[in-house]
Amino acid sequence: MNHTKGGLVIFTANSHPSSRELGKRIAERLGVELGKVQVYQEANRETRVQIQESVRGKDVFVIQTVSKDVNTTIMEMLIMVYACRTSCARSITGVLPYFPYSKQCKMRKRGSIVSKLIASMMCKAGLTHLITMDLHQKEIQGFFNIPVDNLRASPFLLQYIQEEIPDYRNAVIVAKSPSSAKRAQSFAERLRLGIAVIHGEAQDAESDQVDGRHSPPTVKTTGAIHPSMEIPLLIPKEKPPITVVGDVGGRIAIIVDDIIDDVDSFVAAAETLKERGAYKIFVMATHGILSCEAPRFIEESAIDEVVVTNTIPHELQKLQCPKIKTVDISMILSEAIRRIHNGESMSYLFRNIGVDD
Repeated sequence: MNHTKGGLVIFTANSHPSSRELGKRIAERLGVELGKVQVYQEANRETRVQIQESVRGKDVFVIQTVSKDVNTTIMEMLIMVYACRTSCARSITGVLPYFPYSKQCKMRKRGSIVSKLIASMMCKAGLTHLITMDLHQKEIQGFFNIPVDNLRASPFLLQYIQEEIPDYRNAVIVAKSPSSAKRAQSFAERLRLGIAVIHGEAQDAESDQVDGRHSPPTVKTTGAIHPSMEIPLLIPKEKPPITVVGDVGGRIAIIVDDIIDDVDSFVAAAETLKERGAYKIFVMATHGILSCEAPRFIEESAIDEVVVTNTIPHELQKLQCPKIKTVDISMILSEAIRRIHNGESMSYLFRNIGVDD
């Protein structure tokens, strides 16, 4: 049954078959057929897009999930959006459940804020609206000069905890680093559970030297600064021994985060929790990138289950590691598309969502 007004076209911009699965689920929920389009790579690796139906005066929604080749994913999206723009579509909404390069949203030494560049490219290509989910940093919305709806996957993950973890009342929500404590607190308050924070593990590059203040050479130079303007040297950080703030003994530990890619920090956190007496360990994350040897490391670790959503296709990783489970979020994406197309309010999808969620 079609749940939308006329003039709606849904395209998937992926050339890889496994990445089109989410688009098929969304179209099925809306009761429409996917738009006819060809997306493929030329022999010289150039991306070619051929739209095979009229989009003139229609609301176009381009669904793009990130494959292993993230740069090709971005080019497919940009070319598809530009093709719809030059074909006189009335509006073009991008549906990117996982926003690529979202970790590169802060200045590091002499690097660049790549998220801002990607946002500018998408707007320049012709995007008029963006639907995404659990941005790595909410400030990324400010990089766009178009409306951005940052949906949340937490209701689906909370539902999974309540329905699939029988003894979840004996659980504690764990932040594997102080930077993810707010997310853990949000989960704990909604489930009426306790919280624990692991402090002292090796911090990743994102937590350290993020804003360019460390960019000048550390070597003291002579003659460059006036003697009367001696700048005090910042004391280097020294990481304390690993400690767990909170009681996890004899309880289920549920580690929550937004992205799970390189799993070393999760594996280390699980070992620490086991040593402190946790008898079962779950990892909950929105985006399961699971690069390289992540499935093997998870399978060999103390982690009992990793739960991620299908914002990113990971069927191959699930075959390699049966501990990986998937939560479907196509329902909220399809409802967002329906509401935008029909001109309805989006506030229903953000009920009880706080600033820290």
